[in-house]
Amino acid sequence: MPVFVQTLKEEGRLDEVQITICNVGSRKISYADDYGTGDWNIFVPNLTIYGFDADADACIEAETDLAARKINWKERHIPLALGKSIGESTLYVTKAPMCSSLYQPDEPFIARFANLPELVNTDFTIDIETTTLDAFCQEEGIDHIDFLQIDVQGADLDVLQGASDILSRGVLGIQIEVEFSPLYLNQPLFADVDTHLRKNGFKLFDLGIAYRARACSPIVSNTRPGQILWGDAFYLQDPIGDNIHPALKKPDKILKLACVAETLGFFDYTLELLEYLTVNYGDNPKYNLAETIMKSLSQFPALADIDLDSLPVVANIRPYLNK
Repeated sequence: MPVFVQTLKEEGRLDEVQITICNVGSRKISYADDYGTGDWNIFVPNLTIYGFDADADACIEAETDLAARKINWKERHIPLALGKSIGESTLYVTKAPMCSSLYQPDEPFIARFANLPELVNTDFTIDIETTTLDAFCQEEGIDHIDFLQIDVQGADLDVLQGASDILSRGVLGIQIEVEFSPLYLNQPLFADVDTHLRKNGFKLFDLGIAYRARACSPIVSNTRPGQILWGDAFYLQDPIGDNIHPALKKPDKILKLACVAETLGFFDYTLELLEYLTVNYGDNPKYNLAETIMKSLSQFPALADIDLDSLPVVANIRPYLNK
């Protein structure tokens, strides 16, 4: 549950903050996939979501659900397969449609792990057209995206390579599925994705890891529950660091980044960014967030018995309190 963002919302500081999310591989499998009703809902009505999935039926289902709910934010689901170029490709539709990919599943490798073949093995193939995120944004007049989520089963780096222009325009955060071993033939792995994103100024903040045990084994260790195969990697920009694109140094971008960071659960980074905004741009009342910080910190039970004035962050923003 956001705390700093909630305070910003109550103070009216988010009234002009527009958040745009792009979700590539937007099939809604669980509640966590429904951004508009989760933690991102705090930005409603200033929330725009673009979802992409190669499965047209999944997009129709999402659109039908949104219409029935009469949502008060903007959300579209577009039946497009995004990749690194515009052209034709083969889609490998798997036993579980959510595992379908532009890369062919490595079935001999997959067979070595429990409960994977029935999900990832190929069911059939179809020829499809692919496009890029840059091409879509150009056609639709979309000049920026704040948060990019990618989960396309091995083709995630391809999507990034087809989004070089929109990345350069100041994407603030990325959640991307990565593989540590090739579940699909010739697919890029985590190291490839990590290198690409670091070259674009992103810093790795967290990894959510998925393990799988060997299919032949009736036992598994509590401490080593199998091999790491895939996970979700969370990346954010760092405007406080060096070699940052000038656009990311703008205070309105930093405020947005602070909001994105907390929505993803990085409370400490949000606080650092709000402190940085206050100390460096606090002469502008719009970015003097000293009172916001104090109000928010007072809501953390762990700080109930601590004199907030003893905290270094409070000492740093003290000149801006009641200013």
